[in-house]
Amino acid sequence: MSKPELTEQDIDRVIEMAWEDRTPFEAILLQFGLSETEVIKLMRREMKASSWRMWRARVQGRATKHRAKSAVDDARFKSTRQRPITFNKISKRK
Repeated sequence: MSKPELTEQDIDRVIEMAWEDRTPFEAILLQFGLSETEVIKLMRREMKASSWRMWRARVQGRATKHRAKSAVDDARFKSTRQRPITFNKISKRK
């Protein structure tokens, strides 16, 4: 399997997704074709050493970063105040 070619925007998004607590590595694999090992290598290459160590300590053993271990279901929290804040009528259609 060939490695996907990532743009700077893609790399930024992968880093952002890797930092998010509730985004599992499987989501990055589906969207960008990068395995957990490849994400770790990308993070190490793109981040300062201290930031990489902090990220690595944060995600190591974190159940929410692995869909199979996560107790979090696919339902996401939605604030009841979201519509008045954004005036987003489409997302509130019933």
